[in-house]
Amino acid sequence: MMDGRREGLILLDIPPGMDEHFDVSFLERTGHPVEVCRGPQDRPCPLLGGLGCPKFESAHGIVFELDLDLDRVEHREILEQYQALTDGNRPIRVVVPAGQAERYRDVLAGVEIWAHEPTVAELDGFAARVEATDR
Repeated sequence: MMDGRREGLILLDIPPGMDEHFDVSFLERTGHPVEVCRGPQDRPCPLLGGLGCPKFESAHGIVFELDLDLDRVEHREILEQYQALTDGNRPIRVVVPAGQAERYRDVLAGVEIWAHEPTVAELDGFAARVEATDR
């Protein structure tokens, strides 16, 4: 792909301390570099201010889990920005508890959700989806 994105890069948008929930090494062993975003801790996400984000712009796919908490307005707005800026051309997975999946079904429309921590098989399926999108 010649649009400046690193081939197969997956953006893992998670809060600090959540790395153990994702088998990043599995994704990397299958040829998908992973860029982790923990969000700016002292200011709003640059995507919300229209400033852009190099990590997002480089990503071919996005896994989004911020404190498992779509109750926070900023988290819903970030997800909405991801959806608007990808325009359906990059796969997005959102990890949410079952209760939030129902409560925020409108916000989650257009993305696939995991109502549990993703398994290696699910991560493999997501990686395959990223590859298919790259073709």
